[in-house]
Amino acid sequence: MPAYATDGDAGADLSSVARVTLAPGERALVPTGLAVALPPGTVGLVHPRSGLAARHGISIVNAPGTVDSGYRGEILVNLVNLDRTESFTVEVGDRIAQLVVQHYVHAEFTEADALPESVRGETGHGSTGGFAGQARGTANTFEEVTAP
Repeated sequence: MPAYATDGDAGADLSSVARVTLAPGERALVPTGLAVALPPGTVGLVHPRSGLAARHGISIVNAPGTVDSGYRGEILVNLVNLDRTESFTVEVGDRIAQLVVQHYVHAEFTEADALPESVRGETGHGSTGGFAGQARGTANTFEEVTAP
């Protein structure tokens, strides 16, 4: 059963129901034995656990994984071992991911010839700091996205 480790946690821990060994660079769908019926207007996002990533190089291939409210199958976590030298074994009962349930809105997509100006403009991929502070990007198509 998913559980929040402490009050105020956004993510409920998901645990493995199988023993799975991941060699360096290997990925596998790890079963949780959990299926959910999320309320309409919500989505479940499956995030990596920071401790597994920091200590063992274990992450989620498609992070975050998306669990749509209409999905009724088992939640499988697509784990990947990013460590270059060490295998990692997931044991039954190990907490392998976090499930964050949140509300969403459906955007209305409208084709446009140009977008309204903004302070940020077209800068992206590290443009607000870090190594790529002066990066500039261009887009081939322009589309405006608005939320109802």
